[in-house]
Order: sequence, then C-alpha cells, then structure tokens
Amino acid sequence: MQPSNTVEVLYHDHHHWLTGWLRRKLGCPESAADLAQDTFIRVLTARETPTLIEPRAFLTTIAKRVLCNHYRRQDLERAYIDALAQMPEHVAPSEEERAIILQTLMELDQLLDGLAPLVKRAFLLSQLDGLTYAQIGA
Repeated sequence: MQPSNTVEVLYHDHHHWLTGWLRRKLGCPESAADLAQDTFIRVLTARETPTLIEPRAFLTTIAKRVLCNHYRRQDLERAYIDALAQMPEHVAPSEEERAIILQTLMELDQLLDGLAPLVKRAFLLSQLDGLTYAQIGA
C-alpha cells in the first residue's frame, strides 16, 4: 500500500474517533477539529509512514504533541496580551504587528525548545538577563 493510501485509510477509519478524543480533552469542538487536522497533516508530511499495529495509539501520540504545542501557544499568547495591556495605548502595536510579533515569538519558542537545557539556559541568561559568558559560566 502506498503511503498516501495508508494515510487516507488512517484518516477515514480514525478521524472521527480522534476528533472526539480531542473534544473531550479541550471541551471545544472547533479546536478539536483543527487539532485533528493538524495531527493528520503531521502524519501526511512525515518522511515515512510507519507500519501501524496500533493506529489509535500512534495517532494519540502525535495528537498529544499537537495538543502540547496548542497549550504552549495559548500560554505564549496570554503572556503577550498581558504585556500589551501594560503598554501605553499610543505605543501599542497594530493588529498586523501583533500577529507578526506573536508568530515570531512562536518560532523563537520552537527554536529554543530544540536546544539542550543548559544551552537554552545560557542563551536566556545572556539575552534576557544581560549576563556575560563569564558570569553564566560561574
């Protein structure tokens, strides 16, 4: 069976179940539908579609990662909105600038998440706290 056919069968057989599983986790049918689609997009864009013995366990694993990213994005958006609320109105960014900044923050978060914990900590201490490399090393 070709990989695209495998994904098609996986989608047909398990999409409804996955959407229901996500709906129970999120309590929001619209978000559940979006994240179910994101899950299948990850399957579709994977380099290789593995041979599946337990397709629901496979989908659950991917959906948990998608769900984790969803929660991280929500937390980041909330923190950004809180920071904007503290800014004087005359210097607040436009809606377009807000969207661009939020997207940039998400990309930075993903890049930082890919770093080893000590490297990430050193980077943040340098960039956010203004410490020198000697201070970080100590």
